Amino acid sequence: MEKNVSKIVPLSQVPLERVVELATECMPYVRPRSESDYWMYGRLFSTTCRAMVVDSSVVGVIIAFRSQDDSNEVYVHDVMVATSARRLGYGRKLMEDVMHTAARWGVERIWLTSEIENVAAQKLWCSLGFINRPANTFVNGIWVSLNFKGPGRDRVVYERSLRDIVVNSKNARE
Repeated sequence: MEKNVSKIVPLSQVPLERVVELATECMPYVRPRSESDYWMYGRLFSTTCRAMVVDSSVVGVIIAFRSQDDSNEVYVHDVMVATSARRLGYGRKLMEDVMHTAARWGVERIWLTSEIENVAAQKLWCSLGFINRPANTFVNGIWVSLNFKGPGRDRVVYERSLRDIVVNSKNARE
């Protein structure tokens, strides 16, 4: 039996309608954007907005950005994995890819926010060394930042230092 071949490619190399479909599939934790938005992400942030392709199918996407105001941080906006491809390590591989890219750049901090109810994602963040930042309220064992993304848009904030990631430049993607 032939093993599936997976690879991580720039978002610009995959069909944008598939990215919109994947984002829709990942609702309510991901809010789909337009193809035009995903085109921009792939064009302007090609090293941190990437897709996981298995054989010829897009099974995952990560949308992340290096801050223009503080070059020592990267924000992960969305991580999407197709329902049929969950629990196979693709979300982890996408996160690790962005973390290694950021570490190669000398970025010190990577951070993200999560919906309070997205327990599966929170387990992934913690397994990757992310820490739940103390905030203004504690709910079900996690710190929650009230109104973090606007009125009524509470979020759990996670961050991770990248100082401990060793970059092997010989094997690093340029």
